[in-house]
Amino acid sequence: MAGDFLAALRERVLVADGAMGTMLYSRGIFINRCYDELNLSQPGLIKEIHQSYAQAGAEVIETNTFGANAVRLGQHNLADQMAAINRAGVELARAAAPEAFIAGAIGPLGARIEPLGKISFAEARGYFRAQAEALAAAGADLILLETFGDGAEIREAILGAREACALPIVAHMTIDDDGRALDGSEPADCAIRMEAAGADVIGLNCSVGPVNMLEALEAMSRATTLPLAAQPNAGKPRTIDGRALYLVSPEYMADYARQYIQAGAKLVGGCCGTTPEHIKWIRNYVRASAPGRRIREHQQAKAQAAVPAAAPRTADEMPAVPLAERSELGRKLAAGEFVCLVEILPPRGSRADKEIAAAQRLKEAGVDAINIPDGPRASARMSNQALAVMMRQQTGIEPVLHYCCRDRNVISMQSDLLGAYALGLRNVILITGDPPKLGNYPNATAVFDVDAIGLTNLVRNLNSGLDFGGNAVGSQTAFAIGVGANPGALNWEEEWRRLQWKIEAGADYIVTQPVFDPELLDRLRAALGAAGKPVIAGIWPLASLRQAEFMENELRVAVPAALRDRMRRAGNAEEARREGLEIAKEMIARLRQPAGAGMAPVAGVQISVLGRTEAACELIASARAAGTETRAEAAR
Repeated sequence: MAGDFLAALRERVLVADGAMGTMLYSRGIFINRCYDELNLSQPGLIKEIHQSYAQAGAEVIETNTFGANAVRLGQHNLADQMAAINRAGVELARAAAPEAFIAGAIGPLGARIEPLGKISFAEARGYFRAQAEALAAAGADLILLETFGDGAEIREAILGAREACALPIVAHMTIDDDGRALDGSEPADCAIRMEAAGADVIGLNCSVGPVNMLEALEAMSRATTLPLAAQPNAGKPRTIDGRALYLVSPEYMADYARQYIQAGAKLVGGCCGTTPEHIKWIRNYVRASAPGRRIREHQQAKAQAAVPAAAPRTADEMPAVPLAERSELGRKLAAGEFVCLVEILPPRGSRADKEIAAAQRLKEAGVDAINIPDGPRASARMSNQALAVMMRQQTGIEPVLHYCCRDRNVISMQSDLLGAYALGLRNVILITGDPPKLGNYPNATAVFDVDAIGLTNLVRNLNSGLDFGGNAVGSQTAFAIGVGANPGALNWEEEWRRLQWKIEAGADYIVTQPVFDPELLDRLRAALGAAGKPVIAGIWPLASLRQAEFMENELRVAVPAALRDRMRRAGNAEEARREGLEIAKEMIARLRQPAGAGMAPVAGVQISVLGRTEAACELIASARAAGTETRAEAAR
């Protein structure tokens, strides 16, 4: 597993667990106890805490061995049990979380080393080497050195661990209120020293809370090319009724975890004061905003590692049904036909008469399919799957089902999708989904077992007759798989990287967010290349200047200043709507032009009109007319 940890870290962000001491204290274990010895005297308690973190989503579980070196154990007359305590620590963590990476935790010696103390550098290295040997022999996947404040001591810890074993080494320093290590070193200097000593991953833990750690981590990122790690305390402890309590909320910690990732962290988790609830929120944010590549393969590899080599496969993977045979929309995309989709929101109540009537009118206008969002902006509406079935039954029109990861775990997702297929639904657009705090029930709980990439893997598996874990389900689905992309994303490199992963995971076509700047769409088309997946461009006819500014500032959809000026010059609401329609028609005409050399062609448009059915019909007619003109020009 040792090699697997670094390989996984290169592919994606990993989530570590939180505090052990905080959880033990909350269960009535007084701080004068030797917490490490509990591995022997109360193994059930330690295992239970490890399990709670694994269930919260932690992928790296630290052993309860922070102080299990001979020096600290000697203070409790337990030095002779050092090997047994460390071995039990690994075994308990492995039994509690067999799918996780087990990190053999090593903390400072708890005594001064030279030149200020009586312990020599050589002796310190020997103590660290002995503990690392015990952890490695018990089967740890990596060594995690944490909460070191002295650069000289962590150097000896890294060297000792390196002499003891070939496991990956994660090395953490801790900082004070001023952002320096306890020996006065700047974060950048700490990074340089740890890298020079031979650590594989470097970072920070404990310290004074999320804010200061972010600044220090950013400084470290400028001084090293190694992967970074961040495991802060849940803020500073507050004394309330005689108890030291950490009051930083799980959501706040998760938001900073996302910022650590943006600063370069590949391993995020928590330290003092963090609980499984904090880790659950961090895990949700990581899955939503920094997912990993090839999640399905990683999960399968771990599952296979736990199965004896002789175990037979349950079924062979079925070849996927060709796109042209999956749905009418799939046939048109495979044939290179230009398609027009229109978005209809599900109703807020239980009646869908208005939506069904709109779909019938759009069918008469020549729409190819109706795209139905899934709880847009985290709002509570009728199930889009129910509306899709009603629409198909009552109008004969082909629906495209948005499906997001926010509200369901992977078990529910598989059940939903198998049911949708049984009901005749064949087209999906897979998205991560907006977090609940954006919607009308901000206290609702998000799930985010996977993100859009993992969900694409899941649906591709179903199309091959397998579930998310690679087990046979008895028959295969034949969904045409769409994924989202934002051509105007502020972090284009990250957006492009995620889109590549979605394509690799099994996407058949791409639907973009609303496009107002054709150059941004051209950038996406050029990146995809002439052989790229079909691109369906989002078209949103603006209704007002206020809406244009909302798109630009709150939805982060680029609306060029020239277009905002055109909307500003509109004299009244009707003129504004008409100007927005003209802008949309111009964009459609631009998209219907032949693709440039080496660029993916535009396969169609998705029109979002928020209930303005006649406006959508007008844009469909414009798209068809533009296509006729383009073909006529090509013929001449």
